[in-house]
Amino acid sequence: MRARKIQRGISLLGLLFWAVIIGGGSVILLRVVPTVMEYYTIQRAIDKIAKDGPSTVPAARDSFERTKQIEYSIVSIEPKDLIITKVDDKVKISFAYDKEVPLFGPVFLVIKYKGESH
Repeated sequence: MRARKIQRGISLLGLLFWAVIIGGGSVILLRVVPTVMEYYTIQRAIDKIAKDGPSTVPAARDSFERTKQIEYSIVSIEPKDLIITKVDDKVKISFAYDKEVPLFGPVFLVIKYKGESH
């Protein structure tokens, strides 16, 4: 008798399963990445503003507004949303916001972002 060769590979159902998994993950990733990039842009902006040490709270808010006009990707937060305090003669700026990412139909992904100056 001839020995049967063991077949290797992926079946059509296995291929469809992995295509759906990879496709769904890609859609979610493509929708989430811009919000993460916006978060890091906001974080860099408030770190720079805090490092410059504005003299007043309105000065810090004005500086953020100017940064927001330059950085077109900042759309989720306004200068009035910043929490500005002074700790040991250093300006501390913090922020928090929620971002809804539409996935498909009535399904949304809610991401809660929070940060503070270093």
